[in-house]
Amino acid sequence: MTDLIILATLLPGPKHGYQLKHEAGIILGQEALHNNLVYPLLRRFMNSRWVTRKTVPGERGQTRHQYALTALGRSVLLARLSEFTDQDAQSPASFRFRVSLFQLVGADVRRRILEARANFLRSRVAKLTAIQANFPLDRYASDVVSLYREETHSELKWIRHLERLEKSGKA
Repeated sequence: MTDLIILATLLPGPKHGYQLKHEAGIILGQEALHNNLVYPLLRRFMNSRWVTRKTVPGERGQTRHQYALTALGRSVLLARLSEFTDQDAQSPASFRFRVSLFQLVGADVRRRILEARANFLRSRVAKLTAIQANFPLDRYASDVVSLYREETHSELKWIRHLERLEKSGKA
């Protein structure tokens, strides 16, 4: 998913590698991504012609590299955002990232993503219910299972909200 995040951070326009590291890091809940993660991805993107790089003057007389998303890169990003596997449906981060970029994909893709995540969450509720019914849980274990159920129900409620937005055309 890091590759998608880096490509998506280039959507508004060209950026320096340093800025990409920090913005992608923030999205992933970190301070900044490591050079050994970001720059190999950028090289791969350039080799695939998804990203271009140009040298621009820096603030202190040095030269810096600026990266920009190509039309092909944008197409690849949109295609990859539209893919949503069962594994993606199990990942809160993958789901939320795609929701944050829903304006880039069609209504049919949005509905499919929402449905896949909701199906996974309903399955989780059933499993948690079975755990509570079939296992002798102490109060702490019971509290953990209850917390997971509450979080899952809360996300299902949010998905219903997103579905209503879709149906109303306000999304």
